[in-house]
Amino acid sequence: MKISFKSQSDADIQAFIIDENGALPSAAAELDEISGGLLTEALAVERFSGKLGQHAIVVMPKSAEARRVVLMGGGKSKDRGTLAHERIGAELVRGQAMSGFKSLAITVEDTEGAAAVAAGAKLAAYRFDTYFTKLKAEQKPSVKTLTVVTEDDKGAKAAFKSADAETDGTCLARDLMNEPPNVLYPESFAARAKELEKHGLEVEILGEKEMEKLGMGGLLGVGQGSIRESKLAVMKWMGGKAGDDPVCLVGKGVCFDTGGISLKPGAAMQDMKGDMGGAAAVTGTMLALAKRKAKANVIGLIGLVENMPDGNAIRPGDILTSMSGQTIEVQNTDAEGRLVLCDVLWYAQEQYAPKAIVNLATLTGAIIISLGHENAGLFSNDDDLAEALTAAGKTSGETVWRLPLGEAYDGLLKSKFADMRNIGGRAAGSITAAQFLKRFIKEGQAWAHLDIAGVAWREGKKDATDPSWPSGFGPRLLSQWIADKYED
Repeated sequence: MKISFKSQSDADIQAFIIDENGALPSAAAELDEISGGLLTEALAVERFSGKLGQHAIVVMPKSAEARRVVLMGGGKSKDRGTLAHERIGAELVRGQAMSGFKSLAITVEDTEGAAAVAAGAKLAAYRFDTYFTKLKAEQKPSVKTLTVVTEDDKGAKAAFKSADAETDGTCLARDLMNEPPNVLYPESFAARAKELEKHGLEVEILGEKEMEKLGMGGLLGVGQGSIRESKLAVMKWMGGKAGDDPVCLVGKGVCFDTGGISLKPGAAMQDMKGDMGGAAAVTGTMLALAKRKAKANVIGLIGLVENMPDGNAIRPGDILTSMSGQTIEVQNTDAEGRLVLCDVLWYAQEQYAPKAIVNLATLTGAIIISLGHENAGLFSNDDDLAEALTAAGKTSGETVWRLPLGEAYDGLLKSKFADMRNIGGRAAGSITAAQFLKRFIKEGQAWAHLDIAGVAWREGKKDATDPSWPSGFGPRLLSQWIADKYED
């Protein structure tokens, strides 16, 4: 769907935002007159009060250029910020994309609101139908263009630039998670990352030989049961001051997770193609930063493996030596993501000495028990970093909730045979996973871990901005955090 900003439009469908318990906006007066007052009449219907999320559809007479008018509830004007405008745009597209009409327009008064409506519409228009071969015309969206009508169309277009880049990052993250595991595996994911060089990123791919020399026994241990070679992809965007220490983003990229020898139950195992949601989020963020020309130095690192149960796979009871030199007793091969992350986190610190490091991972089912599908779990050793991520989450709509860390949980990771074991038992599963990762963070290094298992894909009724199986969580949050914290 093509999105544009103009001062007027003759689209097939015209939409207007109605304040809660408010009147018809002046921009709709001519259409109201042509229709013989049908728009005013629609406002009088008892069940339409203009609350956010409501809408009313008016079929126009043949004498009108517009074939349909949609009145979108905007809620109270004083509460209508960026996220509310995004929802309006998303609800409009969700309701009208399959209408049979080709063009859609919505009138928005303020510049920032216009940009946000466009962002919401773009997120809602996302589809992944690559592998359907028999879709009929009525099963495909008919709306091809959206015009956001606003007085300051040039200003709105400029305001949309960053949001446009961030939604591109979200859509890339969704694409990566939607791909089937026979198409997206470590080598092909690394190749997709390499393609980002056309946007100005510098991308380096490490194979198993390079990682063996580095001593990445955790990451390589997870991948040794797969016929697919494990990879480490490093994406660099150096848009900040020369010589300024970078921020590092680290993503778990388990392209398919069977659980290994500790095999998962068969039900819903197909969803484990999404166990690379953290890597997808980092890749999408790097695209967003490049597209909006972020004035910051950011390095994204993604550890790419498959966790498969063949004769060469690691076993419960095996002891792995991580890049840090610390040894890990594997008590459950399905607690594999932390084994990947521990080596990538150490590599990021050794190579780049970042001013801050944030990792993302679909790490534990326990986080869903704690927080459901509404917030990502946030763990951090730095209060300022945690507060900045929390604030960015509220601004972007990709919210996080901080959970504790502490030495009291360390006893749950004690091993009889190695420096630590890779599981902590049933209690505090998300916390012990974070506590495990913290052992690979150097003294004084600001670090945060985001457990996104509950938000990378959501169950039940979903917001209109989240139309696909994966949400693409992460790029908007991280881009906002970087803009708030590290860009002038």
